[in-house]
Amino acid sequence: MSQAALAHTLELPQSRGKPLIDYETVIVGSGLCGIGAGIRLINEGLADFVILEKADDVGGTWRDNTYPGLAVDIPSLSYSFSFEQNPNWSSLYAPGKEMKAYVDHCAQKYGIRPHMRYNAEVASSIYDEEHNVWVTTTTSGDTYTSRYLVCATGFLTLPKLPEIEGIDKFKGKVMHTGRWDHDYDLTDKRIGFIGTGATGIQAVPEIVDQAKTLDVYQRTPIWLLPKKEMPFSPRLQKIFAKVPGAQWLARQATIFFTDIVMINLLVFNKYFSFAGRKLEKICIDHIRNQVDDPETQEALIPKYDFGCKRPSFTSRFYPVFNRDDTSLVTDPIDHITETAIVTKDGTEREIDTLICATGFEVFQKGSVPTFKVVGRNSVDLSDFWEENRYQAFKGSTVPGFPNFFMMFGPYSVCTASWFGMVDTQSKHLVRCLKAAKKRRANFIEVKKSSNDKDFQKVQSRTHLTIFRHGDCGKSNSYYFDRHGDSPTIRPTLGFIHWINSRIFSMKHYNFDTK
Repeated sequence: MSQAALAHTLELPQSRGKPLIDYETVIVGSGLCGIGAGIRLINEGLADFVILEKADDVGGTWRDNTYPGLAVDIPSLSYSFSFEQNPNWSSLYAPGKEMKAYVDHCAQKYGIRPHMRYNAEVASSIYDEEHNVWVTTTTSGDTYTSRYLVCATGFLTLPKLPEIEGIDKFKGKVMHTGRWDHDYDLTDKRIGFIGTGATGIQAVPEIVDQAKTLDVYQRTPIWLLPKKEMPFSPRLQKIFAKVPGAQWLARQATIFFTDIVMINLLVFNKYFSFAGRKLEKICIDHIRNQVDDPETQEALIPKYDFGCKRPSFTSRFYPVFNRDDTSLVTDPIDHITETAIVTKDGTEREIDTLICATGFEVFQKGSVPTFKVVGRNSVDLSDFWEENRYQAFKGSTVPGFPNFFMMFGPYSVCTASWFGMVDTQSKHLVRCLKAAKKRRANFIEVKKSSNDKDFQKVQSRTHLTIFRHGDCGKSNSYYFDRHGDSPTIRPTLGFIHWINSRIFSMKHYNFDTK
């Protein structure tokens, strides 16, 4: 069906031959990306927008994830909006409930709540070329017509259960850590826990005391640095609240450290691989100091370079494997029966409960965005990326998709804190919208030549990164997509991308009035 035919089928309300627009901008998603975009639009005088949210509350990842032990895995001083610092964090690594409360606070303080439409899961958004509008349809059949569309769905949104034969036949309790069932009692249960990534290292130490037995199934270990728990005393909280610049300085220090360890060593690995090896030694010593059994020690040591998978921090995960009631299982799972997990060596381990800390769909077709997006000439965005590889100008816009912006697009992340990306992407968005208003235009589309040049520049730098220069063959990392690219991280320094979001030339875009 053509775009014009589709618009006719939808019977858009007309005014003087043009469709009535419900809102100038539709934002899809109310996690950190959606809230950050909304705050930026309000502050820049572009407050004619609505945020469509599939759930009944804001918060995204921090609403959906409530598993035991959930906490920010980088310092909360940097994992927050620069303009809304919280002097009352209970510790350097804030627990999940505090993070959710912070998100709620920001949504309330900055006037996001009135723009929300809850229980509005978006099924598709289609660009109507004839009328230069986006028609966004929810799963319940409601439609929203807007001039601009902002995808703010993030990427840790679609929980991924493992594809294991027989998992659907298991008669015990099955749950994914991204959808934790708090009504289910783990006391004295024989638990099979699949996954030793960033979620597993937080949840396992919290549930081990409840379990009768706990079998932790590991496909790929991750590099884990020692973590020093640092509660913030009332005195320090008072200093942050009362002393000008104190929290800002602490924030800059944490940004500097975490960006170096978690981003810059990855991006410029060719020059700093020696630092990665030093960090690997720290991690290995950490394992040997905390785990008694030599065989278990070796099993927990990654066989790939530091940074191929997202590293993390913990001092509580490794000691659980010194317990008699806990086992680390590294043999691959063959299948699951009604009552047990069977590994390929033939061992059958009886369980009552299966917990899957197996991550999310990341840069898989249909996962970014989580809804159907159709641009000019009826081109589906997922199909465009399938044929041309993941790409977007500055991580934000794609040729052929006018008036469409992404908060989390290909190659948009270059800081350890998600908030760094939210800042640069929302600034890119409002600069484009304000440039259109200045030109009395209502059509914005990135030039194909500009996008191609940007993508070529990104690709020309990949040889410096851990993903090309390092040994990532055994990492099973979500950083890699099906094309063999690593479209999550932009190979540049965070402050360079921050500056560029504020000064890039609008000559990269075509503006028009339609």
